[in-house]
Amino acid sequence: MATVQVSGVEVAYARVGHGPPLVLVHGAGLDGRMWQPQLVELADEFTVVAWDEPGGGRSSDLPAGFGLVDFAHCLAAVIEALRLGPAHVAGLSWGGTVALELYRHRPELVRTLILVDTYAGWKGSLPPEEVAARVEGAKRMLAVPRERFDPTQPGLFAGDPPAAFVPLLGAMAQDVRPETMGAQLFMMAEADERDLLPTIMAPTLLLWGELDVRSPLSVAHAFEDAIPNTELVVLPGVGHISNLETPERFNRTVREFCRAHA
Repeated sequence: MATVQVSGVEVAYARVGHGPPLVLVHGAGLDGRMWQPQLVELADEFTVVAWDEPGGGRSSDLPAGFGLVDFAHCLAAVIEALRLGPAHVAGLSWGGTVALELYRHRPELVRTLILVDTYAGWKGSLPPEEVAARVEGAKRMLAVPRERFDPTQPGLFAGDPPAAFVPLLGAMAQDVRPETMGAQLFMMAEADERDLLPTIMAPTLLLWGELDVRSPLSVAHAFEDAIPNTELVVLPGVGHISNLETPERFNRTVREFCRAHA
């Protein structure tokens, strides 16, 4: 793990391989380990970087008042620390929302955007009643005693989690900090990045699980309509965490897209 300091926050990231930078931004309740299949398989052609966002994994705790723009600034610092120029930036779920905010503030650092089963914030992508239901669910999750805290969200996979990754998912869940999880979810509930989408000039891949119930295909189609230069790829029979549910197809699609926009 390497680290970079941003305004007193220590941000840790894994870096493997050589070639154009591919920066991977994980979802809420997870950390950089969720990208294990991508770190292994794509390092032959890319410098693959998976951060632990502030407040997660091996990075330091969130400071008071830390917001979505602060996540974006920390991600920018990681890309700058690589000294490899603009990066292919891939974000899944909450990570895609962070990647979009990075583009808002530092578009020159983004070679391409890869938005995976994500949102323009919950407010920007979901019906108000669904947002309200998720906020209530988050409040219930955070109200339990710390020893009973479970960050697992419903509907992450089309069926059961892939057996090969069950130990990894359990290890990541055990390390989630409730304070970070709450901050992420409530930021997502308030975020609305729809104004940004028509301004995105970077080539954008929308990579979606066909059976995603967390961020359904209607969200992908809204992105497709709003972003000028997009390509939508739907992964059949797959749910929300598509990089673990079908890593071979996921990796092949990402590789081909990044090659096409080298």
